[in-house]
Amino acid sequence: MATTGIDTRAPAHKLSPRRLLNRTALYLTIAIVSFITVFPVYWMMISTFQPSKYIMHFPPPLLPQELSFYQFAELFTEHPVARWLRNSFLIAAMTMLLCMALSVLGAYALSSLRWPGRNLFGLFLLVTQMLPEILILIPLYIIYRRLNMLNSIPSLALIDAAFILPICIWILKGVFDTVPPEVLDASVVDGCTELAALWRIVLPLSAPGLSAVAVVAFFFAWNEYLYAGIMLSSGEFMPASVGLSTLKAIAQTPVEQYMAAGLVFSVLPVAFYLAMQRYIVSGLTAGAVKG
Repeated sequence: MATTGIDTRAPAHKLSPRRLLNRTALYLTIAIVSFITVFPVYWMMISTFQPSKYIMHFPPPLLPQELSFYQFAELFTEHPVARWLRNSFLIAAMTMLLCMALSVLGAYALSSLRWPGRNLFGLFLLVTQMLPEILILIPLYIIYRRLNMLNSIPSLALIDAAFILPICIWILKGVFDTVPPEVLDASVVDGCTELAALWRIVLPLSAPGLSAVAVVAFFFAWNEYLYAGIMLSSGEFMPASVGLSTLKAIAQTPVEQYMAAGLVFSVLPVAFYLAMQRYIVSGLTAGAVKG
């Protein structure tokens, strides 16, 4: 076939001035928001690793002038930070395990079982999240005191699990909804009970959702302060969220120790999140689009 010598290819796409302006504004907004988000973390880190004479200087240097690590040694030798972190980890781990166990049963009941009032009960779970935690603090404290359950790490984990469990159930319900009903029906035909179908079929297909529930429950219990400060008044059981706040009552605590305490408190949950992040997004968005 003869060619006419005319280039029939479409011209290269060029952005119009308006689209170019919109895209520039978008990228500029993203850059500003990213800077506002990242800068406090950056400032905490450089303030941790340099003496307070640079932190208190005006204007403070944006780049570290001198690196030192003595503040970490002083933080762990002058304060029981290791014990605080251990207590926080135990509370968060217990809360996470409780939520994972209970949310599996609750989510399966809302997703796969048919019983009167199911939708109303699911709505009630969401309504409980509108209840301020401080509203039931005094009644719950009185109950715990009468039952001799104060200054107990498992008791606080039970409270934390109760508060975050509705969210965990709804996260996992969205994951269970994506399991084809035909698969469950076939398992029942093959002789599986409801619990056997849950254990052998639903749970293996719901690993991302379980990971998301674990992260949400762990972070909630790790950062919880109100009930931890009231229910665990003994220093032996004090978690890091409460213990680190006591540093402000000590007038001689250097600024770099405050920053080092905040950095230490953030390391474990950040590491846990990074280890689980490949599952979190798929777990949180499961059920958003259902085939």
